[in-house]
Amino acid sequence: MRNIPPSTFAVLTAASVLVGAGAQAADRRADLARIVDAVAVPLMAKNNIPGMAIAVTVGGKRYIYNYGVASKADGRKVTDATLFEIGSVSKTFTATLAGYAHASGDLSFAESPAKYLPEFAGSRLAEATMLDLGTYTAGGLPLQFPDDVTDHKGMVSYYKSWKPAYAPGTHRAYSNPSIGLFGYAAAKAMGWPFDDLMQQKLFPALGLSHTFISVPKADNDNYAYGYSKAGKAIRVSPGVLDSEAYGVKMTASDMLRFVEANMDGSDLDTTMQSAIAATHTGYYKVGGMTQGLGWEMYQYPTTLDQLLAGNSADMTLKANEIEKLSPPRPPVNNALLNKTGSTNGFGAYVAFVPSKRIGIALFANKNYPNGERVKAAYRILATLDDDLPTPNAD
Repeated sequence: MRNIPPSTFAVLTAASVLVGAGAQAADRRADLARIVDAVAVPLMAKNNIPGMAIAVTVGGKRYIYNYGVASKADGRKVTDATLFEIGSVSKTFTATLAGYAHASGDLSFAESPAKYLPEFAGSRLAEATMLDLGTYTAGGLPLQFPDDVTDHKGMVSYYKSWKPAYAPGTHRAYSNPSIGLFGYAAAKAMGWPFDDLMQQKLFPALGLSHTFISVPKADNDNYAYGYSKAGKAIRVSPGVLDSEAYGVKMTASDMLRFVEANMDGSDLDTTMQSAIAATHTGYYKVGGMTQGLGWEMYQYPTTLDQLLAGNSADMTLKANEIEKLSPPRPPVNNALLNKTGSTNGFGAYVAFVPSKRIGIALFANKNYPNGERVKAAYRILATLDDDLPTPNAD
C-alpha cells in the first residue's frame, strides 16, 4: 500500500474519541470519515478500484462511505443504493439458512448428504456428513467444479464418481462444491428451491430489503458493474450451485443490518437466533483460525498477522489438516468473525466483534487481493478499539 503520511496516522490514533465518553455525534462522524478516507483513497488508487462502499457499525450507529463509480461507462456514482456482488461472503447466508433448517428440525448436521439427496446413496460422498460439507471437510472437494460440469446432470454425475483424497473430518479444503451442496441439500430438506428460500424467507426475516440472488428489474439500475483485471465491465456468470456458494448481491447498508443481527439477534425469533448461533459455533481449528459455518473466527483481540494468515492463499488453495473441537465450541462474544468474498469483477470483506459492537464491510467493484482488504479493515477497526494495535503503513 502507498505510504500514508504520519500526520494521517496521528488522526487514526486520536480517533479514540469515537468511543470516548462525552464525544459529540458530529465529531464522531467527522473523525470516522477522515479515518476511512485515509484508508480508502490509497487503497483504491493502488488497486485501480473504480468504486467502493465502506460500511461501519459502532455501538448501533451506522456509517456508510461511498467512493467512485458503479459504472465507468456512464459515470454512475456509488450510492447507498448500489448493489455489489459479495462472492463467497454469500456462504454466511447459506450457512444461516442451513442453521435455520437445523434449528427447525428439518436438517441434521450429523446425517449423510444422501439422506436429503438420495441420488448419492452408495457414493463416497455419502460417507461424509452435512457438517463436513458445510465446513469444507468432506475429504478434499475442489475449490471449483471442473469446467465440464455445467448443469444439474453433470453435477450429480460428478459427485457420484468423486473419490476423496482424505478421510472425512480430517482436512479443510476450501470448496464451492462443498458448501454449495450443503446449501442445496438444506433447501431440499426444507422442501423449497434454494433461491426462493433465500429471497422469500431468509432475507425478509433478517430485515434485508436490498439483498438478492437475482436482481429484480426495478433494481437493475442500482446493480454495479464489476471490472476485470483488464478493465472490462463484467458481472457474475451463471454456474452450478452459484446461488449457494457466491450468488448474493446487496447494498452495504443491508450488510450492516446482517452484521448487527449476528452481533445481537435478540429482536429475531428464537429459531433464527439458533440459526445464527450455529454459524458462530467453532467446529475445528487451523492455526489461529476457528472454522464456523460460513464465518471464520479468531480469539479477540487478534493480530493483523493472524488475520492475514487465515485469509491467505494457503488457506484457500491448499488442504490443511484440522484440529477438531470435540465437542464443538459454543459461540463466544469475545471473538472476531470475518469472511472474504470475490467474483471475477468484485471483492468483499466483512469483519465484526460482538463484544465490542463494532463491525465493518468493504465492498468494491474490482477483485483485489484479500490481504489488502484485511489490512484496510483492520486499520479502521484498530481506531475504534484500543485493544487492537494500530498497524504500521506498508
